[in-house]
Amino acid sequence: MFKDSLSFTHFRNRLAHQEALPQLVLLGIISGLATGLVILAFRLMIELPLETWLPDNNSENFEGLPLWLRFALPVAGSIVIFLLLWKLLPSTRKVGVVHVLERLSYHQGNLPAKNMLVQFFGAVIAIISGQSVGREGPAIHLGAACGSLVGQTLKLPNNSLRLLVGCGVAAAISAAFNTPLAGVIFAMEVILMEYTVIGFTPVLVASVTASLLIRVTYGDESIFTIPALQIQSLAEIPFVVLLGIICALLAAGFIRIMILTQKITGLSLGVKLLIAGVLTGTVALWYPQVMGLGYDTLSEVLQGNAGLTLLLGLLLTKWLLTPIVLGLGLPGGLIGPTIYIGAIAGAAFAVLVAHFTGESNSGVGFYAMLGMGAMMGAVLNAPLAALIALLELTGNPNIIFPGMIAIVVASTTVRYFFKQPSIFLTSLKAQGLDYRQEPITQALSRLGVASVMCSSHVRCNTTINCESAIKILEQRPEWMILEDKKAVPRFILFPPDLEFFIDRISERDGFNPTLEIDLAEVPAVRKDIAPLPIQATLKEALDLMNHDRLDALYIVHHNKEIAGIITRDMVEHFYTQKNNP
Repeated sequence: MFKDSLSFTHFRNRLAHQEALPQLVLLGIISGLATGLVILAFRLMIELPLETWLPDNNSENFEGLPLWLRFALPVAGSIVIFLLLWKLLPSTRKVGVVHVLERLSYHQGNLPAKNMLVQFFGAVIAIISGQSVGREGPAIHLGAACGSLVGQTLKLPNNSLRLLVGCGVAAAISAAFNTPLAGVIFAMEVILMEYTVIGFTPVLVASVTASLLIRVTYGDESIFTIPALQIQSLAEIPFVVLLGIICALLAAGFIRIMILTQKITGLSLGVKLLIAGVLTGTVALWYPQVMGLGYDTLSEVLQGNAGLTLLLGLLLTKWLLTPIVLGLGLPGGLIGPTIYIGAIAGAAFAVLVAHFTGESNSGVGFYAMLGMGAMMGAVLNAPLAALIALLELTGNPNIIFPGMIAIVVASTTVRYFFKQPSIFLTSLKAQGLDYRQEPITQALSRLGVASVMCSSHVRCNTTINCESAIKILEQRPEWMILEDKKAVPRFILFPPDLEFFIDRISERDGFNPTLEIDLAEVPAVRKDIAPLPIQATLKEALDLMNHDRLDALYIVHHNKEIAGIITRDMVEHFYTQKNNP
């Protein structure tokens, strides 16, 4: 018995239950390590070529390129991306956070490895060719796929697969930004859309594991150079509120531009990608700061080293260019550009306020950081993740109070005034899809069928004699699985009904051990059944029953053996018991 409890089969079966924290923590470590290694490779694939190609061996020095190369590089990148994608099926081209949400909602978190590879190499090409996209969105897809593939490789129950996706997302954000707590909150707030103690712990472990790996490799420095920040006076609160409203307007416009671009029809993939490259190259002739990740520009902005004319130009071009090229299909991310736009908006706002009021305020860097948080919270509809990201990036608790104000104002304005959820859910809706997160869906998705199914059953032919029936009934099974001549399960029968039938005919005619009984004709409770893999969730079981108009299913092991029976009553009893403790 003790030996069985240490087996991998026992480990896998425990994951179908709610109380599987030790197993989930171990999987969180594995997912965090796998994601950290992939993100490390992703970052090196971007940084090493850029350090070699760009002037002064600076991986972000696109500004040092000659004019003709600023234009040619994004165009060439678009052509290479087209060559990567053009023979692939449309389903294989799907990448990014929207793809992750779709697979979570419609495929139980089963993310294909092919899409992961497309995201990896597509984003690398886009960024090193200077496209106006970020690496954080691709990193989220890569992390989610790592977690999912860990579960798929180990053939884990689908309820744990969903949580492993969250572990991968948290680890990816942690590895990309060096912000482990923000990664956890983002995974729970944007991807899983729920907070549970059982779910929080493995996600946190995964995030810490990936962060540790990245810190060992890159050190503990922030990706931006951030000055000391503190609000100077409560009299600045109206300015903070106004900045939140401005960021809300920018966020709503950003979302709208991207969705409208995605709806453009009549153009082939190659034409769309070429347009994206030409647009980026054209803008880069005047504003090369829009190329690549732009973290060097952000550091300069946070230090207050950019003039108002440059800030306004960068704000307009980045705000228009990024959603258009992403909407045209470039396999890049929008989180980094969103933060970039927010920082530029905050810095420009601070310069304008100082010019018109003639008063010294808390500084350009302070308002740039608030703009970053407000824009991130509004576009992603993730106010808590944005606030935690501000805190971790600055390491300064003084940012919390003004950051809360700016983020809440921006997020609330976009959500309720412009009626826009996050850009990811808006993109899903534009594709005719939905991210279904009703309470019953969440509850049934957390458990595997192995946690509820009835394992007490026997298999027999539809026709048996009385003696065989008595031997079966002596085993006291809860269900009898009746099979046809090809040994395919067809329906289940309630044993007490068979026992009552045998008693009745024995009283009438006497007991005849050789009497043949057709169990398909015996007056009894019978339910038609269909197979369901043991890794399925209770939600999948209920969906299959509803689709096939069944009241029961038989659960199949990985070795094709029958593991148990689950009925509609079992599923409904679980949910009723959960909501009426």
